[in-house]
Amino acid sequence: MRLVSFGARGAERAGVIVGENIVPAADLGEPGTVRQLIAAGALADLASSARAFTGPTLPLVGVRLGPPVTDPGKIICVGLNYKGHADEQKKPWPTVPLLFAKTANTLAGCADDIVLPADDCRPDYEVELVVVIGMRTRRASAADAARSIAGYMVGNDVSARRWQHDDGQWFRAKSSDTFFPCGPALVTPDEAGPVCDMRLVTEIGGTVLQDARASDLIHPIAELIAYISRDITLEPGDLISTGTPAGVGCWRSPPRFLAPGDVVACAIEPLGRLRNRVASTIP
Repeated sequence: MRLVSFGARGAERAGVIVGENIVPAADLGEPGTVRQLIAAGALADLASSARAFTGPTLPLVGVRLGPPVTDPGKIICVGLNYKGHADEQKKPWPTVPLLFAKTANTLAGCADDIVLPADDCRPDYEVELVVVIGMRTRRASAADAARSIAGYMVGNDVSARRWQHDDGQWFRAKSSDTFFPCGPALVTPDEAGPVCDMRLVTEIGGTVLQDARASDLIHPIAELIAYISRDITLEPGDLISTGTPAGVGCWRSPPRFLAPGDVVACAIEPLGRLRNRVASTIP
């Protein structure tokens, strides 16, 4: 099943993709946001209800898709979690996950603009596999972690490299408005298939800049959930962005940072594709 949040920014509604159409969750008698659907335990029967629905639907073409989870309680990110990304920096693989956070104002839809700050912050792209938490999770074992997953989506952890370097920590560099486009849908595990087979690709202007398999993860998803939930209770709708593979702009020669007019395409097979135009801040 593929769940989306559709409509104008700030007024998105939850829906289920059936073929080339969207069935609004509210028309199925379900809560109106994806996080509410997850928290209510409604996902198990939602796909069959949507397929059986005979009322009016919305054509997928032409509808704005916002971030699938518009109101997560937490966005937890993992740094340096691909072998190739660590190797390109000539850094040892971390023995435990390196965690940081992004804030909810970073969220953007799969075709929304990435709006750059007025200052030259050396903005960079990072395609990432994002895990959506499906149930309250505390001190989960790695063996039980799969039960905590509602689904997956594509993310782009846009990062201000100048600020990351100058500040000595990552909060500002990771948390500018629109610095986390994600989507296009929350794909449930039964449809997503094995994580290790997923291919992550970033392309700008016809040039492939990142191309790797999720099998290159240093800390697999089950291990991440177990590690995080040991001390941080995870709630339905929380997001874990699991790291980016090699090929980011700051480690290329010469460096390749985002500029106004770029169109950044981040894709993960079989989850879908983000296509975001880079825009400058309007004074």
